[in-house]
Amino acid sequence: MRLISIAVPLLLSLLSGCSHAPASRSSEVAAAASPGATVRYPLQVTELKYDFGVFPPVATVNSGDTVETNTVDSDGKAIIAAGYKALGFNALTGPFYVKGAEPGDTLAIRFLSMDVDGEEGFGDIDPSFGGAINSNPYTPMLGSQIPKQSWTYPIDKATNTALFHAKDSNFSVKIPLHPFMGCVGVAPAGGEARSSIVPAEFGGNMDASEASVGNTLYLPVNVSGALLFLGDGHAAMGDGEIAGTAIEVSTRVRFQVDVVKHKTIQWPRFENQDYIMAAGIYRPLDDALRISFTELVHWMHEDYNLSDLDAYELLSKTAEIHVAEMVDPNYVVIAKINRRFLPHAAKPF
Repeated sequence: MRLISIAVPLLLSLLSGCSHAPASRSSEVAAAASPGATVRYPLQVTELKYDFGVFPPVATVNSGDTVETNTVDSDGKAIIAAGYKALGFNALTGPFYVKGAEPGDTLAIRFLSMDVDGEEGFGDIDPSFGGAINSNPYTPMLGSQIPKQSWTYPIDKATNTALFHAKDSNFSVKIPLHPFMGCVGVAPAGGEARSSIVPAEFGGNMDASEASVGNTLYLPVNVSGALLFLGDGHAAMGDGEIAGTAIEVSTRVRFQVDVVKHKTIQWPRFENQDYIMAAGIYRPLDDALRISFTELVHWMHEDYNLSDLDAYELLSKTAEIHVAEMVDPNYVVIAKINRRFLPHAAKPF
């Protein structure tokens, strides 16, 4: 989704120091010495990307390494505050080249920590971008357009909340923070470059709150090194992201990458200690749902030794559905099943 986010002292200090940065610092930040190392990449504004595709890496990492980095807000408020021009929405940090990752493998991203990098978040309604219940160029409706409006959300890190202030009344309410990455993806297959507002098989702008601490995301590897990007940090978001934005923020993030050799998946997957989850990404919404459940059936068959029909029947009685977003060029549905309903002896992913 598109972000409208924050200007942060730490983030701005990093951005402001990059006026003479080269086009890529991969030679400076390059490969960690051994698996299990920590690779730190303070983002440089001149290295931000606005597409998922094949670009020179900003850093090279080994399978098993931990990456510490930061992201900017989608609207580029932090970029502008640092004296630069935002070139589009959903500026991406990366790509990170993961040694040993080859087409046909799976890349695992374990989210270890994620923090809001600033004192404010932002949200807006922008009819030119879209929304679930307002007219837009691809879903035209008769009647007047909803006017563009923006909201600012003060962030209280002591209480881990953001404060919503109504614009047309005195109402306010605290919203619990649940930081997650709106954009996490790898280079697409077939030499494509896809906009950072698009989610698809490679991940991308999934706006899935499952991309958060305690969860592991699995992405199909399409090119050598996988080329991992992330951005579009969110402090909190409702299911569906119906107005087109979350509480949009810049972030500081730490994650671990692992290459699962010779394990091929078609669509993104998530898991944690309680659930296995499969993403379906397409339009219309019912096709996204079909993709997510088909992938979940395949996972249950491959790793839990259930037949397709048994998995199908079991899901019909126990599955849960999360509509992550229905405002982007493709919609995202996450189908999930609690592990307590699955056989205990499963093959490791």
